[in-house]
Amino acid sequence: MSRDQLQSAGRSEASAEAPFLELLARGASADAYEQPVLLARADGLPPERVAALEHAKVLALRVRSEMEGRRRREAELSALFETAHDLAGLRDLDAVLQAIVQRARSLLSTDVAYLSLNDPAEGDTYMRVTEGSVAARFQQLRLGMGEGLGGLVAQTARPYVTDDYFKDDRFQHTSTIDAGVRDEGLVAILGVPLTLGPHVIGVLFAADRRARVFEREQIALLGSFAALAAAAIDTANLLTETREALGDLERANEIIRDRSGVIERASDVHDRLAELVLRGGGVHDVAAAVSQVLDGTVEFAEAGAAPGDALEVSRAEGHAVRHGDDWVAAVAAGGELLGALLLHGHPGLDPVDQRTLERAAMVTSLLLLARRSAAEAEQRVRGELLDDLLDARDRDPRLLRERAARLDADLDATHVVLAARLDSTVADADHEAAARRRLWSAASHLAATRHGLAAARDGGTVLLLPLRPGDTATDLARRTAGDLGTAVSEAVTVGASAPVENLTAHPDSVAEAYAEGQRCRDALRLLGRAGDGAAAEDFGFLGLLLAGSRDISGFVERTIGQVVTYDAKRGTNLLRTLDAYFTCGRSPARTSDELHVHVNTVAQRLERVGRLLGPDWQSPARALEIQLAVRLHRLSSTARH
Repeated sequence: MSRDQLQSAGRSEASAEAPFLELLARGASADAYEQPVLLARADGLPPERVAALEHAKVLALRVRSEMEGRRRREAELSALFETAHDLAGLRDLDAVLQAIVQRARSLLSTDVAYLSLNDPAEGDTYMRVTEGSVAARFQQLRLGMGEGLGGLVAQTARPYVTDDYFKDDRFQHTSTIDAGVRDEGLVAILGVPLTLGPHVIGVLFAADRRARVFEREQIALLGSFAALAAAAIDTANLLTETREALGDLERANEIIRDRSGVIERASDVHDRLAELVLRGGGVHDVAAAVSQVLDGTVEFAEAGAAPGDALEVSRAEGHAVRHGDDWVAAVAAGGELLGALLLHGHPGLDPVDQRTLERAAMVTSLLLLARRSAAEAEQRVRGELLDDLLDARDRDPRLLRERAARLDADLDATHVVLAARLDSTVADADHEAAARRRLWSAASHLAATRHGLAAARDGGTVLLLPLRPGDTATDLARRTAGDLGTAVSEAVTVGASAPVENLTAHPDSVAEAYAEGQRCRDALRLLGRAGDGAAAEDFGFLGLLLAGSRDISGFVERTIGQVVTYDAKRGTNLLRTLDAYFTCGRSPARTSDELHVHVNTVAQRLERVGRLLGPDWQSPARALEIQLAVRLHRLSSTARH
């Protein structure tokens, strides 16, 4: 071909490509590329011209296809990049998964996109995220492994695609799944597996409501989104596990801190209890110390005041027992129940704190036993000193005072000797012996608290107690009977001697006073006044027979002392009038004749006597005592003159 022919052919080809370049420039559709060829044929252009246009069209369509592929790949890469960016800043797993299905639906231009996850516990897969779905039943579907297209993908870990779901028999159709797909109106479905290593954790779907063939590139693109979704789920799971691990670690740290605090409290209470024991603290000191450590209210209770059932369980098991909102720890020694420690208002007690309460109960039992041993030793010493005073042994006054001083007793003070005895009749000898031991223990405690002495003697108990200012022997006897009766829960009769002074100077004074107290006690029982307390002065003229000292002047003073004092101060003759009144058979007329005064004068004097001695002075018992006192006063006055 000549040069001119080549140039002519080149100009022809260039003119043939021009319309297609214009179509490429404005992004025309594929159908528009047929227009230049059709126009050339219609215009009757030469065949060479039409052939050149056909060739240019093929090249232009190839370029257009390549450009569209590149644009599509750029869009896909951009979507994958954005999704990976979302994954890198993962905060909410549901939001990331929702973004994945939205972009998959957009890039594949499908009506619906959705994602399901496997449930190992149930052995199936369930809908997790949907985009474009309108049917509620479809959104709540659960697919068994191997059921439906999704079940097949989940079971085989391979992508599956169907152009027409209901005509495809490669997978198992079920009424539930088919009903959900029919509600959604889906026809063409593409499913790819979500895998973590060798394990399938779910399926990502893209679906259309019309028949459609999914291309290989679209299947690969959906697979890329599935990989990102699997990575997002794995990252979220790792974050969850990390948070749970951090939470477990924090809880472990809290437990360690709490255990550390409990151990410190246990160490603190151990030190406090040791200090209490060394300095001689009591059970209430122990309760106060444990109250501070356990941040609650702890008190010691006698066995009868503690909850019975909980106390018995605690003693049997050797541990503190919960009782409502309280805790009960038995205080026991061997088989003997001594009481209980009660922790109030602390239902949630830590095991170490529970052990602390139990340890405090054990320390309390040791303190009680030590106190009991000390008390028993002191009781024996007090009893031995009183026995020596009663038996008139060891009469060195200095030694007696020293022994008493060691027991916090003062033998130079005025004392009263009291004889006490139980008045209950017990058929069982063992029970009677136990009752006597309780009486002796109560009397010893009473003597120790009142700076006196006590001893078991003659089947009862004898006490030597100091007489406080303003007190009488009668007051002391009655108070002692009440205190001992309350302590032993039985009637106790107490007879008291007259006040005794200079105990160490008179060898037989304590023994004589004890005998007087016994006579008063026996008189009370004979008079039916068991459980009461009295002294000789309470028995009127009978007291003269009971009293060891025969205190005549005291009897006269107690009986008519006010009349004697009135006569002495005013120079009256009330006492002489009384003597004449009784001598004349209590006749006012005969008395007036005996005294040579008017009968009205006698009446006035007797009225004055009544005001001094009380309205019952003429009762038979009082009248007899007054007559005896008047005669004893007259005899004593005659003896003095």
